[in-house]
Amino acid sequence: MSLRRTSSRTSTAVRNISTDLIRGVALVTFKNGNKYRYTNVSRRAIANLQLNGNLSYGFWVNTNCLTDRAQCERVA
Repeated sequence: MSLRRTSSRTSTAVRNISTDLIRGVALVTFKNGNKYRYTNVSRRAIANLQLNGNLSYGFWVNTNCLTDRAQCERVA
């Protein structure tokens, strides 16, 4: 899997997000150290995150990863 790290942004909860546009995967690292892999994430949403440097990490995760569509697994 080829993950692309998004540009750095300020966030109170999210440290960084790496994405795979082709596979619809987002790897989210939270500031508390927890990492989660979200699959079946909207590819349009991933492209928007990659292109829009002003988009809030927290808003993006809440809107696109915490949905019925996306599946989540904790990464060690």
